[in-house]
Amino acid sequence: MFIYNLKLSSKGIFKTIFAIMITLGIILCIFVTWKIILKSGTQKSTEIYQIETKNYTNVLKAVHDDIDTYIGQKIGFSGYVYRVYDLAENQFVLARDMVVSSDFKTLVVGFLCSSDNAKNFKDGTWVNITGEITKGYYHGDIPIIKIETIEKTEMPRDNMVYPPDEFYIPTSSLLYNNL
Repeated sequence: MFIYNLKLSSKGIFKTIFAIMITLGIILCIFVTWKIILKSGTQKSTEIYQIETKNYTNVLKAVHDDIDTYIGQKIGFSGYVYRVYDLAENQFVLARDMVVSSDFKTLVVGFLCSSDNAKNFKDGTWVNITGEITKGYYHGDIPIIKIETIEKTEMPRDNMVYPPDEFYIPTSSLLYNNL
């Protein structure tokens, strides 16, 4: 039979609890650091995120506001070919008309796209594309969709888009988790 003499004091209890808390804090810091390193080392999803009319401007805003987070993300969506005078020959804006007032005044919004066969599509032609978000420069840093596939399509019934939601806040680095 063993008999232990255990004397408890408030100092001893405090030291024990303090040591346990420090140990848990260190373990938590190591875990969080490991998760951050693991996440930064992973590649973006290879799945294609389809942008729809209802989330078009939310996605557009999120990607423009934080380009670096979305580089490498594959997306697919439709719009019409829109060009301005200072775009390169292989570039166009895949555009939609965004309603900005109650009397249906609109602005052109969209992603700048690049494709080797961009010149094969006239302005106003509706196309469906899939591509990868890259970072480029056009009057400042801007996301550019490097088109992988492009095909002519018909104008959809819901061709107009609306301004981004006021309460929209991106919550993840990937569009799949974001929208």
